[in-house]
Amino acid sequence: MSGALPKNGWRENFTWGVSTSAYQIEGAAHEDGRGPSIWDIRAITKDKVYKNESGETACDHYHRYPEDIALMKGLGVDAYRFSLAWPRILPTGRTFVNEAGLDFYDRLIDSLLEAGIEPWACLYHWDLPQGLHNLGGWAQRDCAGWFADYATLCARRYGDRVKKWITFNEFSVFTLFGYAIDWAAPGITDRATHLRAIHHVNLAHGKGVDVLRSHVKGAVIGAVHNRQAVWPEKETEADRRAAALLNEHWNLAFPDPQILGHYPPLIARDMEPYIQGGDMAQICRPVDFFGLNHYGPIFAKEDLNSTWGFGWGDSPPDSPDHGIGWPVWPDAFRDELLELHRRYKLPVVVTENGCAGDDAVNAEGRVEDPRRIKYLELYTAKMAEALDAGVDVRGYFVWSLLDAFEWGSGYGPRFGLVHVDHTTQTRTPKSSYDWYKALIQSTRPA
Repeated sequence: MSGALPKNGWRENFTWGVSTSAYQIEGAAHEDGRGPSIWDIRAITKDKVYKNESGETACDHYHRYPEDIALMKGLGVDAYRFSLAWPRILPTGRTFVNEAGLDFYDRLIDSLLEAGIEPWACLYHWDLPQGLHNLGGWAQRDCAGWFADYATLCARRYGDRVKKWITFNEFSVFTLFGYAIDWAAPGITDRATHLRAIHHVNLAHGKGVDVLRSHVKGAVIGAVHNRQAVWPEKETEADRRAAALLNEHWNLAFPDPQILGHYPPLIARDMEPYIQGGDMAQICRPVDFFGLNHYGPIFAKEDLNSTWGFGWGDSPPDSPDHGIGWPVWPDAFRDELLELHRRYKLPVVVTENGCAGDDAVNAEGRVEDPRRIKYLELYTAKMAEALDAGVDVRGYFVWSLLDAFEWGSGYGPRFGLVHVDHTTQTRTPKSSYDWYKALIQSTRPA
């Protein structure tokens, strides 16, 4: 655990956890009344996902959740961050309530609590019901109200047992990649549609916060934002402009209005046509923590053929990476924590951090993943530095418990602490599982 201990030790009640999401692990896509999501449709659209793979079966968590909870218990985590699947609970997104879907999460939550693991429920992790997309989806202002109705149903059903709530996961990823760059569902590339989606998702967040406050006694509420430093690929004026605009879309378009009450300057004028009276007050609702998903910095370049004129650049050729091209830059993680503390003045929970690999079971039946261990060592050490510098970090969740369906990348990159054979569904804890278990144990009182 060298380098990962803050000078003054880990704060009392620091939360160690693991994260997943519904579409990435549950499977059972056509069982017990679940309706299709926009990702079910994207996955069956030719050449939109690596090897045309899908989350139809994924890790079969829907049936194997007791085994997965046992793995969490063995790991020693305090908490499990998961998402509720909107189309499993409301198959068309509204009106008809699917009791079988609600019952599944009852079983999951009760089993977590029985195992001594606190449930952290995320209401939305990218799986908009296809029925709502057919009505306009996030480009339709009414979608904020549909989300509030869904949030009300979940809060009333689970709020007696679930006290930690997240409205959305990675706002800018699913809006930018879904409505401006064709990298995610629903695969639209249109400026006006993208701007409407940004604003309506922000409205939905604010309405969701109000719903949770009203219906969950003692609720602790936050939202999960992906934040990475955005640097120009080359030190040219064009790439610097691209980096500045991508930074606002990627890092600021959601937390700034939600926490500070305004859109950032480069996109504020673009947003004006979509803002109605009272909207900004509805968006800027008090939250209890800032959820941070972070992996490494982004390099931007000018791309005049793209929707917004920016594109993803290459990291320096000598920089280490995950194995999937994502740069490993631990100092940028510490700096991001420091910037969040300065800008938003909220407690921070690291809701995702992790490393991909092409891990395989060896002849001895083990999965050795030293690259992931090194990554986690470096990044937790930088988190400790941020704590020493005064950042109020309340928890850390590894992405991910299991090797999951990784959206457009299919089952290629493996982020799990537990290897999953997606043919047999056999789970094999990796060496990083043992490392994380030892780290958690090292922070417990003697």
